Amino acid sequence: MAPTGDAAGGAVPGGAADSGDPIARFEALLAAAEALDRAVLPEPTAMTLATVGPDGRPSARIVLLKSVGADGFVFYTNLRSRKGRELLGNPHAALCFHWQALEQQVRVEGPVTLVPDAEADGYFATRPRISQLGAWASDQSEPLAEYAHLERRLREAEQRFGTGPVPRPPHWSGFRLLPHCIEFWRSRPFRLHERERFERHGDAWRMVRLYP
Repeated sequence: MAPTGDAAGGAVPGGAADSGDPIARFEALLAAAEALDRAVLPEPTAMTLATVGPDGRPSARIVLLKSVGADGFVFYTNLRSRKGRELLGNPHAALCFHWQALEQQVRVEGPVTLVPDAEADGYFATRPRISQLGAWASDQSEPLAEYAHLERRLREAEQRFGTGPVPRPPHWSGFRLLPHCIEFWRSRPFRLHERERFERHGDAWRMVRLYP
């Protein structure tokens, strides 16, 4: 379903842009992004993930959103990677989605927790086999002398598991971010953009508009 409204940031299909539920509003935006041609928007679930290390310095990278619902935003990673270590040491994060084709952006902030093992196992089982093997082969974020070393480790993983199922590595899992605030940004002419920030208060959300 294509977005409606003018090119400077019209309403989300179905009127969800006016929803008092920011999760439902986000889901409507994501559905609009996923409905676009991949030549226009190749990866609608791509999001910037920002974390903070023990030295207080932030770091950011692009990861993929795997699920979203009332219980939060879920993504997966190697727990030994920089982002994995930082999230385990400081379980708070920020996400940013920017869909240029829709001229809309969403920022999400909140604490993170590990997903249950059963949930991580279930998702891992859906991954392409080469990606499953890669999770065993890669020491993510560690120095790599040459690419041939990674290829050798991948072959070793192939030999280890043969034609049988590839189990989830114990150092690979998912995080769920429970949003405490969600901000929607919508492009408007002359940089007079719309910003609406939803803040969680108990089980309810409170919305405040911000100057651009």
